[in-house]
Amino acid sequence: MPAQIAPFAVLSDIAKRSKSFAEGLPAQEEVVELWNGIGFTLAGEHFVAPMGEVIEILHLPRVTQIPGVKNWMLGLANVRGRLLPVMDLGHFFNLTKTSMSSRNKRVLVVEHGEVLSGLVVDSVQGMQYFSADRFQDTVENVSRSMAPFIDGAYTKNNETWKVFSAFTLTEAADFMNLSLWGS
Repeated sequence: MPAQIAPFAVLSDIAKRSKSFAEGLPAQEEVVELWNGIGFTLAGEHFVAPMGEVIEILHLPRVTQIPGVKNWMLGLANVRGRLLPVMDLGHFFNLTKTSMSSRNKRVLVVEHGEVLSGLVVDSVQGMQYFSADRFQDTVENVSRSMAPFIDGAYTKNNETWKVFSAFTLTEAADFMNLSLWGS
């Protein structure tokens, strides 16, 4: 029996010495709550759409124009067998044009209820993370046409990122009324 006790004693001694020399885990002093979304630019300004509102980001697809629709409705695209209405978001809001080439433009695909829409933006900045305590309810310098769709803003690196609600846009009567004659 003494032969069996000796290995156990050796292992116990190693465990005690290991614990005495081990450093503790670094203390996490402050937990920061984060909010995230898809960042994009439109007319030189930064926006962020909440994560659950954008289901896909596409390069600008080839579209088939539709007669008798408003000029911000670019047309329909066939995306993996689904017809996607593609709208120029900047044009919808009457924002000043930017010099971005169509190569940089992206389409944010939004599906809300029965509405599927492709919103063309100048560029996409990818996933953006913001400290929840950097949220502002009121936002300055928002165009009157965009104001109903802005749900506050976050600041990061001295830049303001306006929170854009694509779901609210898809519920707006002006957005759903595409016909030139039904206005």
